[in-house]
Amino acid sequence: MTNLTSRSALTRLLSPRSIAVIGGREAAEVIRQCERIGFSGPIWPVNPKRPEIAGRPAFASVADLPGVPDAAFVAVPRDLTVDAIAQLASMGTGGAVCYASGFAEVGGEGIVLQENLVAASGDMALLGPNCYGLLNYLDGAALWPDQHGGVAVERGVAIITQSGNIGLNLTMQARSLPLAYLISAGNKAKGDLGDFIDTLLDDDRVTAIGLHIEGLDDINHFSNAALRALDMGVPIIALKTGRSEAGAALTLSHTSSLAGSDALFDALFARYGIGRAKDLSVFLETLKLLHVHGPLSGRTVSSMSCSGGEAGLIADLASDAGLPTPPLTPETEAKLFAALGPKVPLANPLDYHTYIWGNVEASTATFSAMLGAGYAMNLLILDFPRADRCDASTWDAMLDAFEAAQRATGAKAAILSSLPESLPESIGARMLKSNIAPMQGITECMEAIRIAADIGTVHARPRAAALQNTPGLDAKAAIRMLDEPTGKSALAAFGVNIPEGVVTTIGDAANAADGIGYPVVIKAVSDTIAHKTEAGAVKLNLKDRVAVTYAANSLAHLSDQVLVEAMQQNVVAEMIIGITRDPLFGPTLTFGSGGIFVELLQDAATLLLPVTRSDVETAFDKLKLATLINGFRGKPKGDRQAAINAIMAVAAFAEAHRATLVELDVNPVMILEHGAVAVDAMIRITDKG
Repeated sequence: MTNLTSRSALTRLLSPRSIAVIGGREAAEVIRQCERIGFSGPIWPVNPKRPEIAGRPAFASVADLPGVPDAAFVAVPRDLTVDAIAQLASMGTGGAVCYASGFAEVGGEGIVLQENLVAASGDMALLGPNCYGLLNYLDGAALWPDQHGGVAVERGVAIITQSGNIGLNLTMQARSLPLAYLISAGNKAKGDLGDFIDTLLDDDRVTAIGLHIEGLDDINHFSNAALRALDMGVPIIALKTGRSEAGAALTLSHTSSLAGSDALFDALFARYGIGRAKDLSVFLETLKLLHVHGPLSGRTVSSMSCSGGEAGLIADLASDAGLPTPPLTPETEAKLFAALGPKVPLANPLDYHTYIWGNVEASTATFSAMLGAGYAMNLLILDFPRADRCDASTWDAMLDAFEAAQRATGAKAAILSSLPESLPESIGARMLKSNIAPMQGITECMEAIRIAADIGTVHARPRAAALQNTPGLDAKAAIRMLDEPTGKSALAAFGVNIPEGVVTTIGDAANAADGIGYPVVIKAVSDTIAHKTEAGAVKLNLKDRVAVTYAANSLAHLSDQVLVEAMQQNVVAEMIIGITRDPLFGPTLTFGSGGIFVELLQDAATLLLPVTRSDVETAFDKLKLATLINGFRGKPKGDRQAAINAIMAVAAFAEAHRATLVELDVNPVMILEHGAVAVDAMIRITDKG
């Protein structure tokens, strides 16, 4: 594991049977919080200046402890923290939370101090430094120096965040989300998210895992942990913040405008079925849906409410999220008619009016008809009146009916309040016990259903390969660009189709064109010009010797050699295929609409290497480019399989040159009715890896 942290040591830290707390005020708060949520093991305060901490006798030093703690909370100044960690490690402590700041996050001597901290920890697990700690609501362990909003649970979701304050805020949620663990990772001096995911997966009480990610350190370990979560059926949700320009100085290609670091995280999450939430509300609502129902096997939604306005709103927002609301089948219509009578128009979403309000029998029949119709998710829209001003007693009948319908059908169901604040926690807790998701906010709910369905799609398909940490380029190695003919020949060896062409002198260009046949393209041969069109280094659609001679002479100031190629005819569409190199992810593949429309359309997919043909086909078919080559508005169809072949050939080239490839741009690839031809290529490599 990362930085030699063992899973057993991290397990002892996350689920301790005994705890040592070292410090003063913060140590006292840890004791109080452990007592509040029911920790039953021994807690040993350590403070050389105080005889007791939070009503418990204090030990003068770590050496005086009556036993070896599984976990310790260390809240002393940073220099003393290193000494305390060394003492705890020497006695065999499982792990420690390092509360102090002033380590690597401040740079300079803080970096050295953090290195010393890791060295002092030996075989121990470390959380932090510069972190709030952890809350284990399953076992009552609160290595946490502040108040928090959680309560003991028997099962629930685990959340890992690098921000202590975000973690604290999440414990205060009033959304009925059962929290099993809340972990504030801080500087992650020892262990990365992959370590935490791996360890949490060992606890079968964890139903889903939420990640607040600022960055990753070990891509190989993270991807292996994500694969293990897939195999175990434990869904993961990520809230990724921050955008990086790392590596931008190395890129000259058009591809770099499409495949920024955020796109690479999207590709990572899509590869391993990790749902991406756009904000904290969607993050929490999705975790709640997954806690109750897990990944969804489809995207269809049914909805019931006693308001036409709500039905219309659901239809619109479901459509916005890409969630179909299919019409009712005749069989379902018959059941609804029997329950609702002739005055209610029957549709999905269903406005059942208020005729059956408070009638448990009729409501149960109505809800059962919808829940039994085979939709992937079934919603009952129900906003509760304010408890401090209103009477909500008649709402109980609707809850009774919905619970009975869910029991009878076994369908995946959710109560949904259109406003987040309109679903009391007491109702949420009741719904959880009935295997009904208590969802708050229509937009958030639709996003949660979409994400859960996306995760379900990945869970159902063959597993992607784990990613490997890619060594950086040799800092001493020079980066050079291949001229176009050399680059194309290198790609052709891996199966990329290139035009018939000849490299020749300016004076012999017309003879070369005669041999190839008109029309032709002429380009200056150069290993310094990355973008030929902008440099005026390419002349297109030359139809005779006179035009070729004139064009070749106009390129003399750029090069004494030219590439003469056959001009591609009857082009259906243009595609870009590119490889960029990221410090974390290594070489990555991007493809999409090419030519002059690359930046304008932003129609591209980014995948992490290695890829399978199935990965490429799935991503390709989501592009506007795929619609274009499928005979858009009666125009000829392009050769989809040839386009996929070209993408796979470029991916194979990138894998073979992983250690030396800096970037690659094949733009455009001309997609024809039969075939796909790469008419330009820019490759930059180093001489050694």
